[in-house]
Amino acid sequence: MQKLTIQDILDATGGMLLSGSPETEITSVVTNSGAAEEGALFVPIIGEKFDAHEFIKAAFDMGAAAALTQKETELLIDKTIIRVEDTRRAFGDIAAYYKAKYRIPTVAVTGSVGKTTTKDMLAAALGQKYNTLKTPNNFNNDIGVPITVLMQEKEHEAAVVEVGMNHFGEIERLVEIIRPDAAVITNIGMSHIENLGSREGILKAKLEVTSYFDENNTLIINGDDEYLSTVKNTGKYKIIRYGMKDPSNDVTAKDIVNKGLDGIEFTVCADGKEYPASVKLPGQHNVYNALAAICAGLVFGVSPEESIKGIANCEYTSQRLEIEHHKGIEIINDCYNASPDSIRAALSIMPYSLKKRRVAILGDMQEMGEFAPEAHYRLGAEIIKNNVDMLITAGENARMIAKGAADKGFTNYKCFDKTLEAANYAKEAVKDGDCVLVKASHGMRFEEIVAAINEI
Repeated sequence: MQKLTIQDILDATGGMLLSGSPETEITSVVTNSGAAEEGALFVPIIGEKFDAHEFIKAAFDMGAAAALTQKETELLIDKTIIRVEDTRRAFGDIAAYYKAKYRIPTVAVTGSVGKTTTKDMLAAALGQKYNTLKTPNNFNNDIGVPITVLMQEKEHEAAVVEVGMNHFGEIERLVEIIRPDAAVITNIGMSHIENLGSREGILKAKLEVTSYFDENNTLIINGDDEYLSTVKNTGKYKIIRYGMKDPSNDVTAKDIVNKGLDGIEFTVCADGKEYPASVKLPGQHNVYNALAAICAGLVFGVSPEESIKGIANCEYTSQRLEIEHHKGIEIINDCYNASPDSIRAALSIMPYSLKKRRVAILGDMQEMGEFAPEAHYRLGAEIIKNNVDMLITAGENARMIAKGAADKGFTNYKCFDKTLEAANYAKEAVKDGDCVLVKASHGMRFEEIVAAINEI
């Protein structure tokens, strides 16, 4: 992080200096008291289970230079404390101030499925020309985005920031912080439909990414998506569309060769030219993610050839279609999150495995609300379609996947209430020669199943 002063913090937050000097320098901003060090500003966040205000003194003991507070706080001699109305909001305000002070070209990435993988590809593409900062892991909420922004150092020349949401207004707040020059929306699926009511509602929430756009900004969207294809070009900002189906898209792909778990090869059509391309992740849906990255490259002056080179060598965030091998077992570790679209995509790569048996271990997709039973049930057809030999489920809703498959004649399945039960069963059932897909929403903790298989 580049240097700020307490006066900068006061200007950013509108806070009141209770003690200390406005000239005090800040060299990092942390929300974890254990990470506080000399020069740090500690921002105590009130969470669902704990209130970090209890650790203000501990942060100072670790060497913190200053702390925020939204509560009555004991004033400590020779310590710098700033009173704000809401520490969580103030954290974002500090990041927004920092981003404006140290401005670099920025692209935001959102969507129902594939935003983290697309983020990785975007950073790889832009990285061919710029020293590019990208969101670590999936730090895409009102805590993670400020953390990402404050990681920006003097040497960074561009940034790729993932933005997520559960409710209306959340993306608008995040782009208020980062003020992106361009934004990518990967697709409109059913993630968080419980809170947003419909896919039309999800589209509306995702389009909040353009809240601060004008004619100098660019929105990059999947032109093949049923809902994104309805977004009209009103002239308020520029739109670039990509896809594989509609030749009127600005950037397209053709001659797709699926190499199974070894990735995919295709031809990119952009600017009237054709370019050979490849990604090392399996699944045709990753062609869309690559096209989004190529479009972003064009916006920021990176040629298609340069972007394609970066994408071919991209390093991906873990637990997203990560192929692992253990004692003759091929594990498709995609257990970070799940939605109907992402499960369909993950299942679609299983037939390309050269292993003798295909085992799908699937868990609940969360935040589906009243749509959950039907959404899970419909995935049963995908079990049949992709020639899965054995299905193991964990969670109440995931039982509906098995029911959907059973109603179509599938018989080799086992259902459990809890992830640990499924993990113990998998440890006995999975064997040498299996291809195993492990996928569920993050809250199901399916990494425990991957760990159990690796103990075989």
